[in-house]
Amino acid sequence: MIKILFPTDFSEKANNAFIYALKWAEKYDAEITTLHVYDLPILDMSYVDVPIYQAEVYQTLELNSFENFKDQIPALREVAERHNLGHIPIKNVLLSGDLVSNIINLVESEHINFVIMGTSRASGFKEMFLGSNTANVMTGSDACIIGIPDDSYYRPIRKICYTTQFSDEEQEALRKLLPIAKKFDAEIECIFIQTEDNEVKDVIVANWKLLFKDEKVSFHTIKSENVEDSILNFLETNHINLLAVAKHKRGFWDSLFHASLTKKLAMNIHIPLLVLHDH
Repeated sequence: MIKILFPTDFSEKANNAFIYALKWAEKYDAEITTLHVYDLPILDMSYVDVPIYQAEVYQTLELNSFENFKDQIPALREVAERHNLGHIPIKNVLLSGDLVSNIINLVESEHINFVIMGTSRASGFKEMFLGSNTANVMTGSDACIIGIPDDSYYRPIRKICYTTQFSDEEQEALRKLLPIAKKFDAEIECIFIQTEDNEVKDVIVANWKLLFKDEKVSFHTIKSENVEDSILNFLETNHINLLAVAKHKRGFWDSLFHASLTKKLAMNIHIPLLVLHDH
């Protein structure tokens, strides 16, 4: 069975992203594991009865976290019922400690295929989704990561934009994107932003077109010195529902920011971002 991990803080914005997880699960006939992580504080070790004091504090915090967790679960089920997705199997996990470590461990132990995470525009897409938490999840796990901006409301995925430099690695990632697109009966629009410092040979583009001629994939080369605005304009003009990028083995952040998701783009994107592995 395909498995989806959905980390949540039970906020309204997280519940909004949960709709994407539910819709994704429906398409894949998948199960969802929701994950809530809470921190245990570092206590003052100078306290005279530290072991007793520590145990009491931790026990209280764990109990309160569990009670809060238990109280919030019906809200998620309500979201599912409201969207006629109450049949989706959902299990709920409460863990203490580091969010990223827990996600990576669950991805490995539970054989998770997709991690769907809400993002906060308050701190910026880059800070939340490309910041410490999700960035580390990207580099530390083999699951596909999908980030949902807090102002992105679910729309059927009909068109997917895939940014590419026409490298061999990105070709492999595109092959992984194909079955996802087929699940949603979506078209893939591959775009390459050509600048004075970034060009690709016509023969390479022609080869890609030949390799994917039997798929619902089209290729666009856009000449522009403003990469961010060109991508944003393409997303809006072509009514794109999902932006996909490849996660490279080496130099991931450099490649991601110079060609696919620069700071300006990260702050202005209003659709989900899918990060694929290229290996």
